[in-house]
Amino acid sequence: MDHPSIQSEVILGVDTHLDTHVAAVISQGGRLLGALAAPTNAVGYLKLLAWARSFGNLQRAGIEGTGTYGAGLARVLRDHAIEVLVVNRPDRAKRRLQGKSDSTDAESAARAVLSGSATAIPKSQSGAAEAMRTISVARRSAVKAKTQAINQLRALLVSAPQDIRERLLKAKSEQCVKACASTRSLGETALLQTLTSTLKLLAKRWLMLAAELKQLDATLDSLTSRSAKRLREQFGVGPQTAAILMAVAGDNPERLRSEAALAALCGASPLQASSGKTTRHRLNRGGDRSANNALWTIAMVRMRSEPRTRAYVERRTMEGMSGKEIHRCLKRYIARELYPLILADLADAAKIS
Repeated sequence: MDHPSIQSEVILGVDTHLDTHVAAVISQGGRLLGALAAPTNAVGYLKLLAWARSFGNLQRAGIEGTGTYGAGLARVLRDHAIEVLVVNRPDRAKRRLQGKSDSTDAESAARAVLSGSATAIPKSQSGAAEAMRTISVARRSAVKAKTQAINQLRALLVSAPQDIRERLLKAKSEQCVKACASTRSLGETALLQTLTSTLKLLAKRWLMLAAELKQLDATLDSLTSRSAKRLREQFGVGPQTAAILMAVAGDNPERLRSEAALAALCGASPLQASSGKTTRHRLNRGGDRSANNALWTIAMVRMRSEPRTRAYVERRTMEGMSGKEIHRCLKRYIARELYPLILADLADAAKIS
């Protein structure tokens, strides 16, 4: 074991879980120095930190899941002036060759930092961008549940007796929900009584979720108007798309070293798809899909209503470019256009907080 008095640099790698983190420390030469399991609480984090520092000078750490299970540990390490880097989980091919265990995953995380393959800085999760992400998460689940409620209500009405179907099944969701919510009794049989109570419950659920969405949208509108002013001023950028793009960038804008980094993060960077005499690029199906969808939404709005974008689409179509390729180019251009605005909004939000 390297003597701690020498204070040579050591690197920490952590495989994170809900209740226990497994850590490994390696030397600059790549030698495994030790492994430790620690509970996921404040005492466990400090114990893990002290243990890692006992091997030498700890300056860097690679952690899996810095946005989920590893978020607490990442904050503690950053508070102690240790550079935290995001480590992706080992690919399946590598696991098939080397096997899988928590200690080997922790060692692999440390080696990813040592080799330089782990370079991404985790989100700080401490400001306006994190607040927008929190609201967006709640909104996304509310939209999904609201859609499920109306779909289930309509499915019950479609198979209901004809007179009930004609009376309650409406084309507009609001009318259909209102009719079901105000229904007192559909009949005296067990089936009709059960159908009555079920339709009323689903209608009330839909109404409750609609009110919840209205509240979330108002909060998101207020938050983005205050902390994402420049983004909101751009054509086609609304409260939801602005919040998603701010959230994917994170509260520490130093993570995004260039507009190309933002495009890659949003899955909007072009990928080579050339072969033989054909030279072309294709859509990137990686990155954050919600951010990619936000760029897609902005592009769709501009394609319908913005003269500049409509002229671009017409010109590219005349050149023989497909619709998918045009959309890919538009998303990339939009990411380039919005990049400096996101950085400026994040900088202003940091001053406010």
